Amino acid sequence: MPNHALRADLLMLLTALIWGSAFVAQRLGMDAIGPFLYSGLRFALAVLILLPLILLLHRRSARKPARVLSQPLLLGGCLMGAVLALGINLQQVGLLFTSVTNAGFITGLYVIVVPLLGLFLGHKTGLGIWLGASLAVVGMFLLSVGDGFQVAAGDWLQLAGAFVWGVHVLLVGFFAGRHDPLLLAIVQFATCAFISLLLAWIFEDLRDASIIAAAPAILYGGVFGVAVGFTLQVVAQKHAIASHAAIILSLEAVFAALAGALLLGESLAVRGYIGCALMFAGMLLAQLWPKSLQAVTERS
Repeated sequence: MPNHALRADLLMLLTALIWGSAFVAQRLGMDAIGPFLYSGLRFALAVLILLPLILLLHRRSARKPARVLSQPLLLGGCLMGAVLALGINLQQVGLLFTSVTNAGFITGLYVIVVPLLGLFLGHKTGLGIWLGASLAVVGMFLLSVGDGFQVAAGDWLQLAGAFVWGVHVLLVGFFAGRHDPLLLAIVQFATCAFISLLLAWIFEDLRDASIIAAAPAILYGGVFGVAVGFTLQVVAQKHAIASHAAIILSLEAVFAALAGALLLGESLAVRGYIGCALMFAGMLLAQLWPKSLQAVTERS
């Protein structure tokens, strides 16, 4: 494996670890403030962290600002940010009504969503995708469907978010190879922060918000979950294919379950653990089965 590809895989693995543990901060942050305000503040914090770094790096660069901040880069970053805002807020609101473990595994279904969405882009889909999707559906049934065949509202929101995250992975894979990844990251963070804060202003009672009480969760979510995690994703995907990135990033489901168990004391019935295992097996099967077909598709 070329050095840049190995580095990309390691960066994405670190990203998955950060994202998985960040589910706990996302859950705890909403003990004091609303979901939209939490999302807006942590992404705004990430912008404040990255901005001095970007200014320093580009001050040392010979490139002119007009060429760096091109219209295609701004449009791409804003599009990524709008999709990111939709995905992160579906996830954030969903965490009010489901566990960190459920949220992590259902969100991880985007590893199957990515190749399925590729069908609309003219990509071929192998048998492994359909088998993996079938396993994941059975696994989600065992994990989420309770007595009376009812599914928690939070699980439905996480499932909708999985489709949004699939779109986001494809967008990042498309734009990261064409533009400066750090600039893309900060534009998408600023866009996401603006949309989230606007939603908080419209739907939440900001007078009751206790930002100081939520500060530790905001700091962890903003510094590690966003500034480090999402930036690493953009940087890593500059040298990675979207479907390969999806399988590594989906490990956040495992890290989320571990973090939920260790830090929040979450546990599942045997049926739930079987569901998690089937979902993760489906995610792996969807990416590892059609090796030859996938290789051909990714070179095209």
